[in-house]
Amino acid sequence: MNLNSCGNNGNSKKNGPKPDFESRLPGKHCLVTGAAGFVGSHLAKRLLELGCRVTGIDCFTDYYDRSIKDNNTAPLLKEPGFALLRRDLVEIEDGWVKDVDLVFHQSAQAGVRASWGEEFSHYTRHNVLATQRLLEWARQSKPERFVYASSSSVYGDTGKLPMQEEDLPRPMSPYGVTKLAAEHLCNLYHQNFAVPAVSLRYFTVYGPGQRPDMAFHRFIKAAIEGREVLIYGTGEQTRDFTFVEDIVEANLLAAAAPNASGRVYNIGGGSRISVNGVLALLEKLAGKQVQVKYEPVQAGDPPHTFADTSRAKKELGFFPSTSLEEGLKLMYESFTR
Repeated sequence: MNLNSCGNNGNSKKNGPKPDFESRLPGKHCLVTGAAGFVGSHLAKRLLELGCRVTGIDCFTDYYDRSIKDNNTAPLLKEPGFALLRRDLVEIEDGWVKDVDLVFHQSAQAGVRASWGEEFSHYTRHNVLATQRLLEWARQSKPERFVYASSSSVYGDTGKLPMQEEDLPRPMSPYGVTKLAAEHLCNLYHQNFAVPAVSLRYFTVYGPGQRPDMAFHRFIKAAIEGREVLIYGTGEQTRDFTFVEDIVEANLLAAAAPNASGRVYNIGGGSRISVNGVLALLEKLAGKQVQVKYEPVQAGDPPHTFADTSRAKKELGFFPSTSLEEGLKLMYESFTR
């Protein structure tokens, strides 16, 4: 199906509790892991704007061009309230960072398709072992909140839509398995050691600065350069796309919500669209037809995702504010500036 708008899943900023992070977060010392990455750098920027002090950590893996991460951190390093540690979380020791109020654990070895075979060891190290090390540190350091960036990949092909937090996770990729394992670790440390962990299941994040291996980045770049767009599958697979600034707001809400510890929340953009539908929107932005090449479906890719965000609305006050059309336009313009 080619869904240019499959409903907004009830999302509207006109309803629900008023976000209060703007009064609760200023002055906090925040630790952002993966601070040089796509979501992490956006989140660090927003925290600094709120008046927080931010310590970022990133091990600068070679999953994609290092210069992209350098560009992400360049404006952050100009801010007096930001410090960057080039470290591997697996190798942290006691006292490596002190007096942290809030933890935003965004770092991970990303990529569903790359997680098979010999590469799996990178995923167990950076997604599972690194999370366990950070939770051990949090157990001793006692931050006010520990927000973990999980993924819709934990669901796999559930057979029902929209996906709800109570659904039995059935990951279809090694990547999804490691993200779910880290979620379980957060829950264990919350139950046994009162680490105030909350997990946010992101649904397909996009926006300016998106990783070069991700679909929208590839599509837009190919369209601008007049090259063929490569699609895995028929293009009728659907996704719930979420703009990066809405992801950032969800993190801030999760950090400030009084009763979020120990909970898991879906964070989705509120609309579902097929990949072919995305290409149609892109053609309007580009003002020309996009050439497409279809390849076989890749192992680990679920046919559909769609988030039920009722829990996040009710308990966090999360209401995504950026439509796909608006967000895709902002991302396209970031390539043409």
